[in-house]
Amino acid sequence: MKDGTVKSDIQPGLRVMVVLKEDQGTGKLTEGVVKDILTNSSRHPRGIKVRLESGLVGRVRRIP
Repeated sequence: MKDGTVKSDIQPGLRVMVVLKEDQGTGKLTEGVVKDILTNSSRHPRGIKVRLESGLVGRVRRIP
């Protein structure tokens, strides 16, 4: 299982677990499928930011 901090591990169509902005305090994870990758850098310590097919935006915490 990967932690979602490396951009090359993530591509559109991949099922991931993200933490949404409003859930950062609780750490609640939301499952979805990646539509767009929003982070420009190749790594990010808090997780790569993505837009899910549902339209929600969050940082990838786990790749199951």
